[in-house]
Amino acid sequence: MNIYYILTYTAAADFNIKKEPYQPEHKLQIQEAYDKGTLVMAGGLLEPSNGGMLIFKGESPKVAEDFAVNDTYVKNGVIIKWSVRPWNVVIEG
Repeated sequence: MNIYYILTYTAAADFNIKKEPYQPEHKLQIQEAYDKGTLVMAGGLLEPSNGGMLIFKGESPKVAEDFAVNDTYVKNGVIIKWSVRPWNVVIEG
């Protein structure tokens, strides 16, 4: 059974500067996960721009956890904290 998982990112204080050299690879990793069908949607938080949320669908939280540990933003300190939580979706389009 596939369920949803929310991957929440907390960004470094200098996020908008620090992310620049890693942004192309990060976007490629997002696109690859989306193309595989494990990533449903993703985006950055605004006002303030200090993190992001990614929604995964899979059989276990491992799908989101594996993405996080391999994300170039995490590996390079752009993202300083992340967590995964199951999400009980009651309606979807």
